[in-house]
Amino acid sequence: MQWLPNDGFAGTLIGRAWVPGDAKQAAGPSVVALREDGVFDLSEAVPTMSGLLELDDPAAVVRKTRGRYVGTADSLLHNSQRRGSDGPYLLAPCDLQVIKAAGVTFAASLVERVIEEQAKGDAAQAEAIRGRVLEVLGGSLADIEPGSAKAQELKALLVRQGLWSQYLEVGIGPDAEVFTKGPVLSAVGIGAEIGIHPGSAWNNPEPEVVLAVNSRGEIKGAALGNDVNLRDFEGRSALLLGKAKDNNASCAIGPFIRLFDGAFSLQDVRNCTVSLEVKGSDGFVMHGESSMSQISRDPLDLVGQTIGKHHQYPDGFMLFLGTMFAPTQDRGAAGSGFTHKVGDVVRISSPKLGALVNTVNLCDRIEPWTFGLQAFFTNLVSRGLLPVR
Repeated sequence: MQWLPNDGFAGTLIGRAWVPGDAKQAAGPSVVALREDGVFDLSEAVPTMSGLLELDDPAAVVRKTRGRYVGTADSLLHNSQRRGSDGPYLLAPCDLQVIKAAGVTFAASLVERVIEEQAKGDAAQAEAIRGRVLEVLGGSLADIEPGSAKAQELKALLVRQGLWSQYLEVGIGPDAEVFTKGPVLSAVGIGAEIGIHPGSAWNNPEPEVVLAVNSRGEIKGAALGNDVNLRDFEGRSALLLGKAKDNNASCAIGPFIRLFDGAFSLQDVRNCTVSLEVKGSDGFVMHGESSMSQISRDPLDLVGQTIGKHHQYPDGFMLFLGTMFAPTQDRGAAGSGFTHKVGDVVRISSPKLGALVNTVNLCDRIEPWTFGLQAFFTNLVSRGLLPVR
């Protein structure tokens, strides 16, 4: 499976892996570097990913730190896809960072959010409402700058038409929607099952770029992510956002963080295209794309609205940038739209960020999340990676 960037190991690729124990050290999660000659454990130099990203030039530190050989990159991928093995496998590449997400950052997904709200979470009504909403909006919001005078004029028009929405407020108003996607350490990595709430009948993947940001608000790199969304829950009420977004294994990040260096920068993020493929065991196949060049708010603006004098993140944060992808392709009867089925294989990819692949299951069937902060720090201390004072 092709899962590395198009330029292979030319960039600085860092991740986290569960590394089995040996005679010298207990098993546990380690910061790793992915290189052409293998995957290397950097935990003795940098015990946490959060700590690495606090450094002025983390890419330079990774390049000069050799680390302990763990295995080949392909062997870790193989183990990640077959979790029953005893070998090392990849985890989500973040640890102490808060997992944040920006919503309604693309015009296309903004229209779909309005439709969700108008349909009250009923997928069967969505097609008729979609036509009415697009007619009133003139077909597109792509040229509207959030917070501008033109945006205010559009707001007044929509109010008169009875179509104003909380989603339009954050989509074209001055303030972005930024919410907490999941708790610290709750994200899953490549090869893991990703979860859908068993009570949801209308849901979809959200393929996104995820920024790795430190406590000073500096963007140090980027990864891919799947911000799984329950369209019926959120459509019934925006107050159900927490239940729609934060469930067991409903957040995937990976397969690694690509650090900013001479071969990769924030401009590459602005220019990238994120592709989606969903393959079902029923033979269903869906493709989609999300072009970052069409985002309504610049990544720096979204970071600035997340962190500042109003809110601090001492351990940094991972920020999902949103998606323009909102699936409308019918999976069953005409007008029924798309929803996941158990066993769907979701592949999210971008040329410079590789590919993140996960298989869909119900949240209550996926292995429970038990390795939290207490277990994490206890493990680091037992391995001699944190001093005990």
